[in-house]
Amino acid sequence: MTETLARTDSGGTGSGPAAETLRAVPVRRPGQRVAAVVVTFLLVFLLEGWITNPRMQWGTVGEFLFSPVIMEGLRTTLLLTALAMAVGIVGGVVLAVLRMSANPVLSRLSWAYIWLFRGTPLLVQLLFWYFLSAIVPTIGLGVPWGPTFVEAETNVLITQLTAAVLGLGLHEAAYMAEIVRAGITSVDDGQSEAAQALGMSRGQTLRRIVLPQALRIIIPPTGNQAISMLKTTSLVFAIAVPELLTSIQGIYSRNFQQVPLLVVACFWYLVATSVLNVGQYYLERRFGRGTSRTLPPTPLQRLRAAARKHREETAR
Repeated sequence: MTETLARTDSGGTGSGPAAETLRAVPVRRPGQRVAAVVVTFLLVFLLEGWITNPRMQWGTVGEFLFSPVIMEGLRTTLLLTALAMAVGIVGGVVLAVLRMSANPVLSRLSWAYIWLFRGTPLLVQLLFWYFLSAIVPTIGLGVPWGPTFVEAETNVLITQLTAAVLGLGLHEAAYMAEIVRAGITSVDDGQSEAAQALGMSRGQTLRRIVLPQALRIIIPPTGNQAISMLKTTSLVFAIAVPELLTSIQGIYSRNFQQVPLLVVACFWYLVATSVLNVGQYYLERRFGRGTSRTLPPTPLQRLRAAARKHREETAR
């Protein structure tokens, strides 16, 4: 809000040729400035105390920041995130389509899957897949209740990494199914009716009309799920997969430098989530082009505009 001051001619109408231009004066808010100073002081105080604390052992942080063991754990974490999200997204789309199917059997099976995998803890599911060989020693392909053509031991097929991907991916599919279903239902029914009037089948309507529009609703929560998945991969320590946190735990169990090594873990998790945030931002921008006439400038465009403005002011 602003306070508006206007000076007019002697007639007091404020609309004649003698009327001066209105001058807007911003309302003073001293409370905001005081709050900003206090918050800044507290932030600097906390950061200074944390950074200068000798017990943080920043030398140890720098020593292990790019350690080959930690880099290998980071690669495993990123691989698990990518594979699990791929399984979750594909499975979520299939489950959402089945959930909305007119076939009651398929719809209820999809509902049962979502109910089961959302209702049991992820850690329990990881352990279940890891110990699957205890109840299913071998996995084979063949005729049900008949001969088996191909057979292999479960421990050979489902390794630690496979169990982690299955546990994370199938669990994620249950959540992605609801996200995709929400995106699909957000598209107006008139779009589907118009596609059917043009002779499109149900599958064509879904692929060409509904899903492209639903992506604008699906992408933001999917990005959140991907970031959450990156951090959730730390649970696979329970089945001894050497991801980032497991690798760091292995190091500090030998040198007892828990806090410095956990700082290393936080650093790499923040780097990875920041990259995912950037990707999510540009994906949302890409699929949000039809929602407004002009899109807000990207950070790079803002920097270029600021640099251009600075050059123009300097030239003057």
